[in-house]
Amino acid sequence: MGQNAFDFQPERKIYTVSELSLEIRKQLERNFLDVWVTGEISNLRPAASGHLYFTLKDANAQIRAVCFRNQARYLKFKPEDGLAVIGRGRLSVYDARGEYQLLVEFLEPAGLGALQLAFDQLKTKLAAEGLFESGRKKPLPLLPRTVGVVTSPAGAVINDIVRILRRRFQNINVLLYPVRVQGEGAAREITNGVEYFDRHGNVEVIIVARGGGSLEDLWAFNEESVARAIVKSRVPLISAVGHETDFTIADFVADLRAPTPSAAAELVVRRKEDFETDIQNRVHRLSQLMRLRLSEASRHLMELRMHRVFETVLARLRERAQRLADLVVALDRSLRSRLGDARHAWVQASSGVLRYEIRQFLGWKQARLAELSRQLDVECRRRLGDRQNRLAQLQALLRERSPLVILSRGYSITRDASGKIIRDAAHVSLRDEIWISLANGELGASVREKK
Repeated sequence: MGQNAFDFQPERKIYTVSELSLEIRKQLERNFLDVWVTGEISNLRPAASGHLYFTLKDANAQIRAVCFRNQARYLKFKPEDGLAVIGRGRLSVYDARGEYQLLVEFLEPAGLGALQLAFDQLKTKLAAEGLFESGRKKPLPLLPRTVGVVTSPAGAVINDIVRILRRRFQNINVLLYPVRVQGEGAAREITNGVEYFDRHGNVEVIIVARGGGSLEDLWAFNEESVARAIVKSRVPLISAVGHETDFTIADFVADLRAPTPSAAAELVVRRKEDFETDIQNRVHRLSQLMRLRLSEASRHLMELRMHRVFETVLARLRERAQRLADLVVALDRSLRSRLGDARHAWVQASSGVLRYEIRQFLGWKQARLAELSRQLDVECRRRLGDRQNRLAQLQALLRERSPLVILSRGYSITRDASGKIIRDAAHVSLRDEIWISLANGELGASVREKK
């Protein structure tokens, strides 16, 4: 028999690290395919990809967990460190670190519903931003002409709103933006409705409404996108969601919360009779106020008239009036006197003119004019002769000093191309163009030689 015939040792199985990790994963995934685990979230690390990495722990142990993006997007609340949760998933192994981990497919708060927790988280977040403050909320117009309603076209809500609005004020216009008020995509449609009315500016008030229901039914009005659209709206908005005991995030951020959709319609516009009664009351109060003010003003005027300062003023006015009358009389007397003096002087001057011989006066003036004309003629002839003699002297002097006379003797004037007179041969160069002025005409030349 051979040497190995009596070798009873079993054959050894040697695993690589990867093989062993794969074997452990198979065992874990086969035996822990669907497990529920409760614990406290720790070391939460949201990744840019949308995955959530965290640790579940209790007082004695901990396990790594991951919630991939496709599952994390459906969570109704925001996981936080220290939050006790219940998770459902399956166990697996992360080969790179050789660690087992829980692949979470469902997660909810322990002892508190996920929707309620999400509601509280969003409420706390928006309150910290000051979006619930009354100071940022807009007042409703006194009498809107057009109201926009964002709600379902089916059901009693829209019918109740239209009926109450028309009953209270028949001339009001109602525009409906039809949306789903619960279920998948409802929040997006509600957001689009609010943004549509705000963007087009064709309404003066917006009502966001639906009937009552559970927290799940009303959840579309607790979405952050709806709350942001309500806050951003420039048009005043009323939230009328559910019954009087129901509260949503939309109620907190809206400019006004109505306990029911019917109450929202009543808040939007008062009855026409209420307006008429209010106007009559205001007219009555205004009349009473005007009568009171007139009575007070009359009494005050009487007190002023009886004040002694006005007695002094009246006395001074009477004194000034008397003084003015005296001045008018004196002025009239002075004017009459001056007119009399002027009339007397005119009569005396007129009589002198009548006695004066006008023909003799004109003859004397004509003789005087003839003498002055003769003297003027003599003087003009004398001055003209002086000017002619002076002009002859200047012409003779000009002829003596004229360059033309000098040029006629054989001289010339030489200029460069720019017209400047050349007085020195050093100021020109060979082949320069020059001009020579003679007694009769000019010559153009080029410098060929310098000496």
